[in-house]
Amino acid sequence: MLFWPNLPFLLRARMLNASPSSLAHGRGHGHRDGHSRGWGNPHDMDDDGGGPMRGRKFSADELQVMLLALLEQQPRHGYELIKALQALSNGFYSPSPGVVYPALSYLEDIGYTSVRTHGTRKQYSLTEAGRIYLDAQRERAERMFASLRHVARKMAWVRHAWRHGGETDEEMFAATGWLREFVEARRALKEALGRHSDATAAQQHRIAAILRRATKDIQEGEGDTTNTQEPQ
Repeated sequence: MLFWPNLPFLLRARMLNASPSSLAHGRGHGHRDGHSRGWGNPHDMDDDGGGPMRGRKFSADELQVMLLALLEQQPRHGYELIKALQALSNGFYSPSPGVVYPALSYLEDIGYTSVRTHGTRKQYSLTEAGRIYLDAQRERAERMFASLRHVARKMAWVRHAWRHGGETDEEMFAATGWLREFVEARRALKEALGRHSDATAAQQHRIAAILRRATKDIQEGEGDTTNTQEPQ
């Protein structure tokens, strides 16, 4: 049996698509532009949770919407907002203070937040103007938070699978919230699409129709637990 002396460290190297030696010197995708620390951001991860892929980060406007949504829950300090985003993504997305605090200052300047000073710390609250703006951005905010929740599950699955790959479906579901068959089905779909990247126009029409039907079936089943079975 192979012996892995430092599995979490090697896992982090894989997730960053960097060598362990580069991680030791603080290099990796998560540090490229100071926008996010830790393991990057939800847009950077492939569909199987197997590693990062290139993609956009949250824009400044998107981050502002998420900050307002968090402030709607309760007043928070800047550091608490960063920790909340870390927790929502299971440590995967962590915007730097150099991004969060300018965003908070901007939201204060335009009247969407108010500030109370406690010593050297500032506590931010949502104003009525901020709430009105947030109401208009509800669907957008939910999509972004759904992305964070998804990547949190993905991180939990990858970490647990590396350490406890031989567990039953029931044990994996209890630990991560995902069934092995769910993950394998997602992976199989991604691979099938990859094999047909050079499909003819007729084949692409057929594949698109299949995907539209599957999307409709998934969406229509949301909230329906009548046929839900616990993992065996």
